[in-house]
Amino acid sequence: MRLPSKALIAILFATAALPAAAQDTAAVPQSATAAALECGDDFATWKQNLANEARTAGVGEKGLSALANATLDQKVLDRDRAQGVFSQTFTQFSERMISDYRLKHGAANLQKYGTYFAKGEQDYGVPGPVVAAFWALETDFGAVQGNFNSLNALVTLAHDCRRPDLFRPQIVPLMTLIDRNVLPADVKGAWAGEIGQTQILPSDYLARGVDGDGDGIVDLRNSPADVILTTARKIESRGWKRGEPWVQEIRVPAEMDWALTGRTNKLPLADWAKMGITNRDGSALQDNGLKAGVVLPMGRKGPAFLTYENYDVYLEWNQSATYTLTAAHLAARLAGQPAFDRGNPDAGLTGDAMKALQQKLHDKGYDVGGIDGILGTNTREAIRQEQMRLKLPVDGWPTDELLADL
Repeated sequence: MRLPSKALIAILFATAALPAAAQDTAAVPQSATAAALECGDDFATWKQNLANEARTAGVGEKGLSALANATLDQKVLDRDRAQGVFSQTFTQFSERMISDYRLKHGAANLQKYGTYFAKGEQDYGVPGPVVAAFWALETDFGAVQGNFNSLNALVTLAHDCRRPDLFRPQIVPLMTLIDRNVLPADVKGAWAGEIGQTQILPSDYLARGVDGDGDGIVDLRNSPADVILTTARKIESRGWKRGEPWVQEIRVPAEMDWALTGRTNKLPLADWAKMGITNRDGSALQDNGLKAGVVLPMGRKGPAFLTYENYDVYLEWNQSATYTLTAAHLAARLAGQPAFDRGNPDAGLTGDAMKALQQKLHDKGYDVGGIDGILGTNTREAIRQEQMRLKLPVDGWPTDELLADL
């Protein structure tokens, strides 16, 4: 398979970080409400208020000087409003992103940096393939880290009133890293402010950076050791459970109570086995004492997976179900599992048809997260509710039949 274009990878940089930004608001002494109230104000006044906040937080003159030179970047706003890559189906997206290049280089890096991956698992409980998968998807192992001025990007997105609460909490941590000479004032990264080979947000860089190679510097742009251990520590901080699985491919029966499926409805494997669910090869599920949900990214006739609690941690990295399932499956591939079975899913809705479905759902009172043609979590749940009402199989997959019935 061909390596995705740099433009596509750049789009992924930012989407991979947004949920993490929301996790670290405590890093800055201000509330999301305050950020929202100030967004869109006179830029000079807004920056002065931010400088006062940073000075109170202990940022010195070097960090304050960097803020004084920060400017708004229209290209950042343009990129923020153009994330159409996630309108692809899971099969389209994952088969493009899980390339031969990434599988080959992922395996090579797991061997080359085996000592650091082993330490990451020893210290934080996160298996090497999980870290390596994010490393691959975010920057192709450091090859494409982004060329946006990171401080300008964060200032632009925090001043913009679309989602200021996601980005404002990252500015003072970045200023602190600049002030401490960890990063240069003109550090470059992704358009949403992430930095380094696994696209770490400044708050994580500051709070969870690990000097893996022992040179006295946490360098997430150039040191694989630092990248691997910091990424493992970040994943562990989001709730990763040592020694537990994250995803498992399965085979579902032709008929079952589809309303029981979904990531959040976790049941013991023995319960799923009683419904006719088996391992991918048709062998019986073995109860491992854990609970898992059944995820059907393309409906009941497409690929099927058990997702455990560790899979939920992926959603702390990125809230796109398509991205997270791709990242989880890539980690499974790097751990030795085969490519997923595509199945024979019903034709889904795309483009204008998908937008038409979202509009109908919106008109019925559902929050679908925007009429954007993307099958996100909100849209999928609204589909499930309507499938239940219409007595259709409740698998969250948009079809012509559903659109016609609505």
